Amino acid sequence: MVNKKTKNIEKTEDIAKKNVLFDSEEVKGISIKGYDFDKGVNYDKLLESFESTGFQATHFARAINIIDKMISEKATIYLGYTSNLVTSGLRDIFRYLAKHKKIQVIVTTAGGIEEDIIKCLGDFKLGEFSASGELLNKKGVNRAGNIYIPNTRYCEFEEFMTPILEKIYEEQKETGKVITVSEFIKVLGKEINNEESIYYWCYKNNIDVYCPAIIDGSIGDMIHFFMYKYPDFKLDIAGDIHKLNEYTIVQKKTGIIILGGGVVKHHINNANMMRNGTDYAVYINSSQEWDGSDAGARPDEAVSWGKIKPNSESIKVFGDATILFPLIVAKTFVQVSK
Repeated sequence: MVNKKTKNIEKTEDIAKKNVLFDSEEVKGISIKGYDFDKGVNYDKLLESFESTGFQATHFARAINIIDKMISEKATIYLGYTSNLVTSGLRDIFRYLAKHKKIQVIVTTAGGIEEDIIKCLGDFKLGEFSASGELLNKKGVNRAGNIYIPNTRYCEFEEFMTPILEKIYEEQKETGKVITVSEFIKVLGKEINNEESIYYWCYKNNIDVYCPAIIDGSIGDMIHFFMYKYPDFKLDIAGDIHKLNEYTIVQKKTGIIILGGGVVKHHINNANMMRNGTDYAVYINSSQEWDGSDAGARPDEAVSWGKIKPNSESIKVFGDATILFPLIVAKTFVQVSK
């Protein structure tokens, strides 16, 4: 004879199984699968396997596919990067892209300009994230993450900059023309005359570089000191926004690659709003969207502003650009060249 307690157990078991063990629809699409190291090491195949790996690996693979489409469809490519990435070894990746005319427009911040020039004057060194700021300061060493920058580099930079500012100022007084920031950057690229420089190649290949925050860094310091002697010195920022927007409006197709956030991300997106959005977009950064910042926003937020087209192909890869971007360049711009 089955007692009441046994019946209740059977009843709850049936309910639990019904709630947990029920049939589902079969899902169509790519099956999740990682790389098979039993087949040896093939780095091309390893990166290709990311598409079926899931999580950010799949976003990485989609970024590669989108950039491949930018290239194959001859879209005008805008590259944006924050200054810390020029502090890092990514500077050499950006130089490659400029040297070989892989991109058509660059937008960066002040450090993204000056640190490229400063590296032509002397190396930065690998250090530690955990190093004492107080002890480094006593040695005259500046730390950016785990990269050390001796303060002597900025003294050398001032020696490089002052004659250039004086020449620009003399021409300004003679002609009445105030040069734009993008013209100023081309002057720096010409004057540094060093093939290791991103902006040397931008000057040689006539690639426009925009830096709306040009005075937010050592260049701003140099201009500040210069204006003690020449208080009427000027740079034109209005000309650049007009030039960038007018250029962007008439492009048949555009693709944007933005590493990091802040002003570079907004400046490129805002220019593409003038043409009702870009056709392709790849973001790489580690910022989150929950504070409402543009830096952390996903591409869909830019769609709401008309900065990215609703029918565009776009992706955000959450991660460190110093790891991800060299791999992306290897699989896209470099492979296409072979």
